[in-house]
Amino acid sequence: MKHKKSVAGFLKEQGEMYGKKPGSALLMLLVGGSALITFGALFCLMGYVFWKGIFHLKPSLFAITYTTENASLFPALINTLEMIGLALVVAIPLGVGAAIYLVEYAKKDSRFVDWIRLTTETLTGIPSIIYGLFGMLFFVSYLDWGFSLLSGSCTLSIMVLPLILRTTEEALKSVPDAYREGSFGLGAGKIRTIFAVILPSAGPGILSGIILATGRIVGETAALIYTAGTVPHIAKGILHSGRTLAVHMYSLASEGLYMDQAYATAVVLLVFVLGINSLSVFVAKKLMKDRG
Repeated sequence: MKHKKSVAGFLKEQGEMYGKKPGSALLMLLVGGSALITFGALFCLMGYVFWKGIFHLKPSLFAITYTTENASLFPALINTLEMIGLALVVAIPLGVGAAIYLVEYAKKDSRFVDWIRLTTETLTGIPSIIYGLFGMLFFVSYLDWGFSLLSGSCTLSIMVLPLILRTTEEALKSVPDAYREGSFGLGAGKIRTIFAVILPSAGPGILSGIILATGRIVGETAALIYTAGTVPHIAKGILHSGRTLAVHMYSLASEGLYMDQAYATAVVLLVFVLGINSLSVFVAKKLMKDRG
């Protein structure tokens, strides 16, 4: 009864508040409606993909070797993991390092810093097909790397670098100055303060940026078609061509002969992305718990 009364009291208070401020009630309805539409669209999309593809998941789709009979996605899955690793190995040190410079070393009113931020925001809005054309002209043709995992991963590194830089910068800015002052007061130097105090405190935010970058790498097709190629086999090395899961799904759908396998690949791709996001949430909570 007490619980019911408390709920009734809460609803009464909310009704009185929104009755006095109708603008707040309208804003609340708009925010709630937007949230429902967003979640509804997400679940409808996920439900449609699972319904169309989950019944076509067969052991032949996970064969080590791709053939025209099985349309195996396993080689594309291996290539995707390699592409993620190669791209992040380049993008994370550059993005995090640049963010550390902007927040901890650069002057706050520096024109150079303003130009870097403007350039970063501009790069974020460039379509991926432009990155693909650049990668084809520079990495594939000029450097003569050909259609390869190396060409594709370097192109993706340039794509996700602004995202990692901006999220890391915001995460570093969110660390209170008291942490820095306390570390300096205990006799720690600048570098030790950054690596022992600031970066661990900003860890969840940095991790979020890396996960967003990983999601973009996994879902990219346009840039990789022009740089990594569409060979449906496991790449023998970083200078060999290979398709990722997204490119594999696009290729199957564009051919029109393997639509069932394309939907099944979409299911695997969706589960892969959900797994990465779930892992990031777990790691972020772990970091927050250890920090607390």
